[in-house]
Amino acid sequence: MVQYNKLVRDRIPEIIERSGQSCTTEVLDADAYLQALLEKLGEEAAEVQAASPEERASELADVLEVLDAIMQATGLSEETVRGVQQEKRATRGGFQQRLFLRDVREG
Repeated sequence: MVQYNKLVRDRIPEIIERSGQSCTTEVLDADAYLQALLEKLGEEAAEVQAASPEERASELADVLEVLDAIMQATGLSEETVRGVQQEKRATRGGFQQRLFLRDVREG
């Protein structure tokens, strides 16, 4: 038996059972679900970092899936989040210039 103790996509138990294995799941309450989503976001972001160029689209899709679930769980619409993104881009910029801050000196 392998222990996972992590949030999985909705169809994973079905896929496991189709492979001839069995699994134990539980439905998380709202607080535990949000915490698990935040942990999943870190996991998926690490997978993007480790991905080959060929795997990157798939890993980024996983990040987007988690972000969608976090927005839904917290009651934030994509429109709201995109609006904040645009505001931040207008005031602080994006990342298009590829600036890497080395240091800041006084005066």
